[in-house]
Amino acid sequence: MQTPALTEAWNTWIGAERLARALGDDDLAVIDARFELADPGAGEAGWRQARIPGARYAHLDRDLSAPAESGAEAALHGQGRHPWPRAAEFAARLRAWGVTPAHRVAVYDAAGGALAAARLWFLLRALGHEKVAVLDGGWQHWLAQGLPIDREPPAPTASAAAPYPGDFDAGLLLDAPQVQAHLRAGGLLVDVRAPERFRGDVEPIDRVGGHVPGAVNRPFADNLRDGLSKPPAELAAEFEGLLDGRAPRELVAMCGSGVSACHHLLAMAHAGLPGARLFTGSWSGWIEAPSRPIATGA
Repeated sequence: MQTPALTEAWNTWIGAERLARALGDDDLAVIDARFELADPGAGEAGWRQARIPGARYAHLDRDLSAPAESGAEAALHGQGRHPWPRAAEFAARLRAWGVTPAHRVAVYDAAGGALAAARLWFLLRALGHEKVAVLDGGWQHWLAQGLPIDREPPAPTASAAAPYPGDFDAGLLLDAPQVQAHLRAGGLLVDVRAPERFRGDVEPIDRVGGHVPGAVNRPFADNLRDGLSKPPAELAAEFEGLLDGRAPRELVAMCGSGVSACHHLLAMAHAGLPGARLFTGSWSGWIEAPSRPIATGA
């Protein structure tokens, strides 16, 4: 029988020891989302070698993104390097992992949640799934704590009996024209990339550097200290200063392709400031249309 401590507030970050106590519960689904942009197969290979017991694997390109499209329509909306998937396709992945609306889901990666784990967290939240949490400190912290790992070959997944229902909340997702309208209306656009990428000093991934004119920079690394999430009160003070009297919904987060930006949405929810939104295409989507303006410098 579960204790109340294991069922309450399973919706932002979750500590390693708390997750360890829940392993084996019938309503728990664990998903490994380790991923390396420079080596897209490394995360899955690592999962096959060792994982949190019972963890399934989510591949950022294959499972958490839609296939990239091209052409004028794609450029107009700014889909970017990791297009937001269609709800039916993502629901099919959830069914394949055995996830139902009744499950508590724990997700982790090797980047403190700042890469694919936060993306998976926000995908589920946008679909209406409340009980999903990111492992605080990720895979490295789990190992450092000496908690259980499974090195046996992954077992086949038993699919859920019925498809996962629901659709994404479109109000949480903005494309490039909607971001332009958001800025014209005085909305806040926060770019979570490192300062040197925001300024355009370097650009290791996309074809051109810089940022969306009117955006402000707050790196996702500011949500962490020593690899773990900052306390909710501290995050609340920092984001309230950034909001400057605006409601959380007035903050739209972006990054390079709509992945690490989700870390801000997770951190704000952890701070008691839910409702911020995502520019799904982010910088890589913004620059798909050559006519869109680009700013450089601070």
